[in-house]
Amino acid sequence: MSDVALYHEIVCETLGPVRRILLNRPQLRNAQNRTMLDEIDAAFAAAAADPTIRVIILAAAGDHFSAGHDLKEAQRDRSHQSAEQRFHQEEAKYYQICMHIHDCPKPTLAQVQGACLAGGLMLAGMCDLIVAAEDAFFSDPTVHSVSLASLEVLAYPFYLGPRRAKDLLLTGRRLPASEALQFGLVNRVVPRAELESTTLKLAEHIAKAAPFAVRLAKRSVNRMMDMAGFRTALEAHFDTHQVTHHSDEFAAVINGSLANSIDRGKALR
Repeated sequence: MSDVALYHEIVCETLGPVRRILLNRPQLRNAQNRTMLDEIDAAFAAAAADPTIRVIILAAAGDHFSAGHDLKEAQRDRSHQSAEQRFHQEEAKYYQICMHIHDCPKPTLAQVQGACLAGGLMLAGMCDLIVAAEDAFFSDPTVHSVSLASLEVLAYPFYLGPRRAKDLLLTGRRLPASEALQFGLVNRVVPRAELESTTLKLAEHIAKAAPFAVRLAKRSVNRMMDMAGFRTALEAHFDTHQVTHHSDEFAAVINGSLANSIDRGKALR
């Protein structure tokens, strides 16, 4: 069952005990505008509150999971914001939405094909498990493309380790699905034709487990991450990210051609 009428930029489907949230801007490689992010947040909250739903899948229509933030919208609407305005908006639209996914009491799976770039990697990385198609690739080109200190939420150092995270950050290169599996960023890699069925089968298997036990098992792992500094590190990086929005280097990007900067980032991928 689809709840198409409720949303504009996503589609929600109920598949027995599984709720699939589908990013639905395939013509723009599922670039995340503010409407999409608000709808993702609302859809996760609705699934978390629904007692019939046991597992949530975050997926995407089209050839690519997500090209990241909608940079054209960002340049149009936020290029002249004050430090306070940008901080509060990015905290609400990016940081808090990501933490809502991380803190969701129900298991979450990301279903990734094609490009999973920048903000796409940020969203997928907050899910409990990632199933990737063989053609999937992951990249954080923000240092090279827009002169920012990575994303608003920098979680993958916890999954990749510091040296691999620095490799991804400082080069902006693509991390293919096979390498992401080897490094522990993703849990499964399957042929593209099997991505949807494999992810759903995994979600249905998890849904068979006792939901309260599943909830507390996930909570325990998240708490262990917090005891290792996960949440504190994310908060510290968010503040650092805000500083680079006010650097001369970022100002040169905004005052110049954002399209050229994005193309430079693409060249690295």
